[in-house]
Amino acid sequence: MPKPKVYLETTISSYLTAWPSRDLVTAAHQQVTRDWWEKRRHDFDLFISAVVIEEASAGDEHAAVRRLEAVSELPLLELTDEVTAVAKTFVERGVIPAEKGEDALHIAAAVVHGIDYLLTWNLSHIAKAEARNRIEGLCRSIGYEPPIICTPEELLER
Repeated sequence: MPKPKVYLETTISSYLTAWPSRDLVTAAHQQVTRDWWEKRRHDFDLFISAVVIEEASAGDEHAAVRRLEAVSELPLLELTDEVTAVAKTFVERGVIPAEKGEDALHIAAAVVHGIDYLLTWNLSHIAKAEARNRIEGLCRSIGYEPPIICTPEELLER
């Protein structure tokens, strides 16, 4: 039986490799991410895209190296014309804010490539209940089955 496929949005490598935060909620998310990485990641086939590489490369050079090392061996989903078109639809229909086009590309890559789960800590406009509902509805209306959008906490226990 094939393993479920998981797309790791950039926040996963960020939380996985960052120094522990002083903010209690962020620190908890970091620990959950590390727990998931240690205990569950091998239960899934993991994927990223060039968008993850680009985002993970930004900012502090030493932190970028840690983020990139964490995902260096994961296969890249191709950002095809179809992926770009679906991402554009997310933005045009107001599902993802125009200034967050990279997030639309993360979702579109997972959608077009038939990924089972999109793992993220982006709780503002990806893994928020209302956002998930809009994303799922739009995906189905344009002929795609959406991935299950969730946080590492939701995939930690079997």
